[in-house]
Amino acid sequence: MAKQRPPNNYKWYTIDLHLHTPASSDYQQPEITYLDLLKRAEARGLDAIAFTDHNTVAGYRQMQEEVQQLELLEKLNRLIPEERTRLNEYRRLLTKILVLPGFEFTATFGFHILGLFSPLKPVREIEHLLLNLKIAPDQLDEGSSTVGATSDVLTAYRIINEAGGLVIAAHANSTNGVAMLGLNFGGQTKIAYTQDPNLHALEVTDLGQHGRHTTTNFFSGTKPEYPRRMHCIQGSDAHRLTADPQRKKNLGVGDRPTEVLLPKLTFDALKELFFSNDFARTRPRRQVTEPVFDFIRAAREEGPNIVQDFHETMSARGGKLYDIIADVCAFANTNGGTLYIGFSADPRRPAPGISKPQQAREQLEKEISARISPALQCTVDIQTYAEKKLLRVLVPRGDDAPYAVDESKIYVRSEAETGLAVRDEIVDLVMRHARLSAEEPQPEPPAPLVSQDPQPETGEVTLTEPRTGVEVVGVEERNGTKYYTLRDMRNGNIVKNVTTKSARRLWHYAITTYHRLPDDITQTEIHWQGGIGLLRHQKQGRIDRYDLVQRQPDGNYRVFFGVTEDGILDEWKPLFEENSPEE
Repeated sequence: MAKQRPPNNYKWYTIDLHLHTPASSDYQQPEITYLDLLKRAEARGLDAIAFTDHNTVAGYRQMQEEVQQLELLEKLNRLIPEERTRLNEYRRLLTKILVLPGFEFTATFGFHILGLFSPLKPVREIEHLLLNLKIAPDQLDEGSSTVGATSDVLTAYRIINEAGGLVIAAHANSTNGVAMLGLNFGGQTKIAYTQDPNLHALEVTDLGQHGRHTTTNFFSGTKPEYPRRMHCIQGSDAHRLTADPQRKKNLGVGDRPTEVLLPKLTFDALKELFFSNDFARTRPRRQVTEPVFDFIRAAREEGPNIVQDFHETMSARGGKLYDIIADVCAFANTNGGTLYIGFSADPRRPAPGISKPQQAREQLEKEISARISPALQCTVDIQTYAEKKLLRVLVPRGDDAPYAVDESKIYVRSEAETGLAVRDEIVDLVMRHARLSAEEPQPEPPAPLVSQDPQPETGEVTLTEPRTGVEVVGVEERNGTKYYTLRDMRNGNIVKNVTTKSARRLWHYAITTYHRLPDDITQTEIHWQGGIGLLRHQKQGRIDRYDLVQRQPDGNYRVFFGVTEDGILDEWKPLFEENSPEE
């Protein structure tokens, strides 16, 4: 059933969840006090901060001990004026600013992980957790990022999560970051490190940037290997009170904060945010002269994809309302996603909006509740864009798949298209549910992406398959009807018994193009580059699609239809540099 949008008392809070203190051995201003840190946080307009020293919680503990000592002196009536001033300042600032205990853990191979906890959690429990993560007892207060052999990344995620902590990959796209962006190794490892269910968010250094190559866009749920959309935040990773004037990368407290939309400022509210599928409740804090980040405009510029779509109206006439319900079902059965209702995906077209948004929201909530089974927890809320009211529907990736419309119609999402699931896709959804229910381990990862061993027949290196598109791997005829076996290159699934009638748009294109190819594919005009070739390029709206050919060591050929740019890995790039594709 649909869930009401957050109440109107939600507000934006500014946070910096990655701060070091003098308890870190590499802190650049050791003379700084903990009260100085709180004062600087107030001056920067921060509502919440976290002390995340290297492999220790000593900084947070020392601040607590200082306050407790001042309170003891107060109780004994032994406070001198300067101490009373400090205690009053501590009380004022700790009432105004939420300070979370935490640490920046150094996992094996040097990857950094933030573990954040509620202020109610005893420090001794957090220290015991660090011991469980194999921080040596004699190094527990050292605050060093080099602590020898510790726990691996996935074990650290699990242990911190099971202890009730928030697990955030520190500066994931940068040095010591688990995303390993820009490195040519670690494919399966990177997937595991950034998609693990015990990981709650990624801290990135480019949250305020736009474009296809940003970390947030990479982990938006549209990549075949990275289907889980990740919450992304930014933090200063400050090792000093104020920014270093000589080295601009050495940030100070609050120099790279995040804004979060919460009902109230608590640790539990932060956890709820990072556990939710509402990705519009985090944004980089901008300077006063910069425009506020508009997540709706950003979504519109990105256009429809596997995790978002747009509908101008939701009228029952013409099937518009049914299309929306089908999209909700498809998102739940695939990667989850967001629907925007009240404008088209084309940013050049004016947004008509929803004339009676409250009534429309109630109608849509009722339709989702009545027509999708089993029950699905969506959020339908009202947003404002271009001075028009619109509806936004947040759809989770369901854990009780397959979901169906009117009890029998099962939809899935492929690229930017919703279509009825075929038999093998339904089987896959049922098996997914069975795995979740039984808490079975995930299937073994595929073989390494690239084999560097030359094939004996040709001496060529085996190339990576494209990660999007469709391959026709078989066809048979029964009772006058042809049934095709297709491979979905996004996930490697083999889908059998597809007919031209049941085929979705991309599948239909692959089947019809496949039949137009001659028996000897070399008789077709192909732009070759070694063992790979470009058969055709076409543009569908704003999306470029390519038909690609790969020569096999046994002399046969594989053809991949409708490959998009994000499915083309580095080994294929020379093909596009050498040739200008034909429209």
